[in-house]
Amino acid sequence: MKYQPGDEIIVLLSNEEGRVVEIINDQLVMIDVRGVKFPAYMDQIDFPYFKRFTEKKLVKEKTPPKVYIDQLPKEKPAANRIQVEDGFWLSAIPRFTLDDFNDEIVAELKIYLVNKTADTFAFQYKQQAQGEDQFIFSSEIGPFQDFYLHNIAFEKVNDGLSFWVDCTLQPPNKKRATHFESNVKWKAKAIFKKMEELKEQNAPSASYLLFSEYPVREADLPMDISSLSRKGYKVYDATRIREHLPPARSVIDLHAEKITSHWQSMQPDEILQLQLDELNKWLDLAVAHNLPNMVIIHGVGKGVLRNEIHALLKTRKEVKSFVQQYEPAYGDGATRVFFNT
Repeated sequence: MKYQPGDEIIVLLSNEEGRVVEIINDQLVMIDVRGVKFPAYMDQIDFPYFKRFTEKKLVKEKTPPKVYIDQLPKEKPAANRIQVEDGFWLSAIPRFTLDDFNDEIVAELKIYLVNKTADTFAFQYKQQAQGEDQFIFSSEIGPFQDFYLHNIAFEKVNDGLSFWVDCTLQPPNKKRATHFESNVKWKAKAIFKKMEELKEQNAPSASYLLFSEYPVREADLPMDISSLSRKGYKVYDATRIREHLPPARSVIDLHAEKITSHWQSMQPDEILQLQLDELNKWLDLAVAHNLPNMVIIHGVGKGVLRNEIHALLKTRKEVKSFVQQYEPAYGDGATRVFFNT
């Protein structure tokens, strides 16, 4: 008998190796191939030694040595590469996706800090929505480096996003400022328009300049202003500064037609910003002239201007309190502000 139980065999048809399990008769044997048992004719199988011998390589191939990431040669910067200083930026890179109609839309924004200066900065970063902190982070960014911060879902743009960055030079330099703060506030309409422009121009990102140069520290010595006088500039005594300020108003009307004659050609967000700038101006004058209180006329309407005014007043440390109540002269469309005196 050519085969015995336990002999290693190879199935000629499939070239698979197995083992003889049982001798059935002179022509059939039971074999096991990878755990599967089935009968096979003896002329369908053979011993595997010839196959193994013919496949054995007389000269063993050399296996190339493994190369690890820390063994790779580092790319040397090109000798002629010129790095141009171009300020410190906040950058938003949109990630596009397709909607149900196969139109390309922005899914989210990847937020970066981009340092295009030769300095290293320690920074504190804060992103807010509707006046509340959403993301706070601090770290360090080297010269001519990008620093990824986080992702923002694009629908969050409608929440009135704002960004605050405070940079400190590393290492500190006594001739330059101890720190520098920058703020960026996004208006939803402007961001939507910017995203459309990026798609049309095939541009990668929307960038906002935080500062072009890190400022020099202001001199501690008194400024010599005699040269300014000789050049024709008016120089005032700081103790008499109030004499040269415009008079304050105890009542200001923030209706657009009271501020500018061009209000009808302006967009709603432009009008709102103009009204808030006007409010800040008269608040500063009221404080400078030590007014105890003032009235802000904003009207009733949908309450958009009123809400923005109240939000702004909460940020002014000179404001002690404010109240919106019915007054015979202004109805329900005015807010009275009381200052710290």
